[in-house]
Amino acid sequence: MAKTQLNVRVDEGTARAARERAVARGMSVNRYIEELVKQDTGEVGHTFVEAAADFMKQYESVFAEEFGSDREGPREGRH
Repeated sequence: MAKTQLNVRVDEGTARAARERAVARGMSVNRYIEELVKQDTGEVGHTFVEAAADFMKQYESVFAEEFGSDREGPREGRH
């Protein structure tokens, strides 16, 4: 895949944080920024939403018992 160069201006604190995070992950700043964009726009977001939906489906009865299926809040006697 062909690469395109982007020039981005950020404050020094943001640049320093990007450099430090990239080094901590053992990658270049370019790769670090590329991965952040991919995470923000790609599969990671979809995977999170799917996992959250699965979690809610698995624990739906627990939430219904605690909060009621009519969304009126906790049942009496529970706070």
